[in-house]
Amino acid sequence: MKNWLCCLFGFTVPFVTQAQTQPASDFVRENYQKYEYKIPMRDGTKLHTAVYVPKDASANKKYPFMMQRTCYSVAPYGADAYANQVGPSQTLMRDKYIFIYQDVRGRWASEGTWTNMTPTVSDQQPVTAAKSKKKAEKPTGPMAIDESSDTYDTIEWLLKNVPNNNGRVGQWGISYPGFYTIAGAVAAHPALKASSPQAPVSDFFFDDFHHNGAFIQAYLFTFPVFGVQHPEPTTKAWYNNQMIQTGSKDGFQWQYDLGPLKNADKYYKDNFYWQETVEHPNYDEFWQKRSIIPHLKNIKHAVMTVGGWFDAEDLYGPLNIYKTVEKNNPGTYNTLVMGPFGHGRWSRETGHTLHSNIYFGDSIATFYQRNIEAKFFNHFLKGTGDGKTGLPEAYLFNTGRNEWRTFDKWPAVNAQTVQFYLSANGQLAQQGNGSGFSEFVSDPMKPVPYTEDITTTQGFTPFNYMSEDQRFASRRPDVLTFQTDVLTEDFTLGGEITAKLKVSTTGTDADWVVKLIDVYPPDEPNHAYMPNKNITLGNYQQMVRSEAMRGRFRNSFEKPEPFKSGEVTDVTFRLQDVLHTFKKGHRVMIQVQSTWFPLIDRNPQKYVDNIFKANAEDFQKATHRVYDNSVIEVQVLK
Repeated sequence: MKNWLCCLFGFTVPFVTQAQTQPASDFVRENYQKYEYKIPMRDGTKLHTAVYVPKDASANKKYPFMMQRTCYSVAPYGADAYANQVGPSQTLMRDKYIFIYQDVRGRWASEGTWTNMTPTVSDQQPVTAAKSKKKAEKPTGPMAIDESSDTYDTIEWLLKNVPNNNGRVGQWGISYPGFYTIAGAVAAHPALKASSPQAPVSDFFFDDFHHNGAFIQAYLFTFPVFGVQHPEPTTKAWYNNQMIQTGSKDGFQWQYDLGPLKNADKYYKDNFYWQETVEHPNYDEFWQKRSIIPHLKNIKHAVMTVGGWFDAEDLYGPLNIYKTVEKNNPGTYNTLVMGPFGHGRWSRETGHTLHSNIYFGDSIATFYQRNIEAKFFNHFLKGTGDGKTGLPEAYLFNTGRNEWRTFDKWPAVNAQTVQFYLSANGQLAQQGNGSGFSEFVSDPMKPVPYTEDITTTQGFTPFNYMSEDQRFASRRPDVLTFQTDVLTEDFTLGGEITAKLKVSTTGTDADWVVKLIDVYPPDEPNHAYMPNKNITLGNYQQMVRSEAMRGRFRNSFEKPEPFKSGEVTDVTFRLQDVLHTFKKGHRVMIQVQSTWFPLIDRNPQKYVDNIFKANAEDFQKATHRVYDNSVIEVQVLK
């Protein structure tokens, strides 16, 4: 677990002490001068901020600001300790901006108290910092304190105190920094001209720590990072003593042996975020007020939301943020970019672009950085800023044909809605077969694994399973499999997916997992860059999209309710969007199951008020049925 922070939630600065910092790149040190400031917010709290100014900046050569606010440290600390790279990419670093990195409240070298997903309040009252004649460095505006106001106050200070800026500000961030980016776009400073939330967290009840209310148990190791306060600013990790040392290389077995989630208290009894999670199992006010989605109104500046189709952490966030900004802010420049990436992987070039065993092409991250991201920021921060960027409304990668596609609107206006029925004979067909059903026994003591790759189950967050081969699951008796005949022509799904299940259970609670899968032909050749030489792509069952639904929330996330044993019940939920061509000779497959361990925690299948407090004796077998009139509703592009 030593290097886990370099890939956790997509942030780009690894967890290091100054002694561990590698030598700064020649380009950064030769072309930028670094400064460090403690910038005062309107309540007097000072936030540690690193500023990299191009050395050739002058009154005749002014640069815009590019800012990232983060809870993951702006290391290396010290005015003479330089990062190896600044900015979102090598391209923008060499284009030159005044790059800003800031530790948010209560994190690392900044003052204040740390709050997960700070509730947004700035849009409920004026946030314009008063123009004090006494000290411009100390904003004296209304005391609406959140990430929006901190972004506003930081911009105000930078404009007045960092010389040779051109008066324009852009911001970007991946994952949690993506949340700070979109939060800063609310009630924004007028100098903010461009925001790019990338893999942004939007709502912890649907992103990251939960999916439709099901707890993502695979995140159990992350709680020390988010649930431990530190008494004063620091440049060293203060939460290491809460890290779980499993003594095992098999994360599945360790999570299984842990037993009910209540047993995690022996590790996290003093972890405030774990205790908050346990005490708020439903979508109550605690979670609701932390969602950024309801606040995405009155956004005037340009927004480019970026995500990865195989992002195991934040796929809900980018798609829903884009759609909400689009709906609530007509006339605002608002675009969406989705590539064939896992979490944040568009920020680094790997040459051959793979996810799990699937190869998508070469230098795709570089294409995005040079032809999409750089165009966006250069236009709004250095160019005319009139919105004529030459970029489309949506720049999306088709993960079946391995090519970029552009759209004037997303979902596409010409998409046709098609329903596939889950027939009891295992067929996935556009016509229903009657009132039959498929059934299976779900045993929480023998849960279906979410991955065969044991090496990934010890990680802080999942990754490869989003496109992993599902043959190991389809051969289990507690996984229902439905598939089409072999396709006689290419078939492109492009848009939204909704599972409309008709189910029953002999228990009083159940989870429902739906997976959309591309089944390759038996003679499919392996590509040249296979990372796992023991895998063959012949008959490969590539997961394209998946989602879990905690059944108790089928009617309301705020007010859960049990199932009535044996009663046919509607369970309807959304999977995230897709753009994927199932090629001629392939099949479309749907899998339905009830356990997905340890990605999601085990449902006792006996209704209890709070699963986080369930006892071992509450877990029981149940027989689940999925009826023939269940459908998967998709959008098809011709």
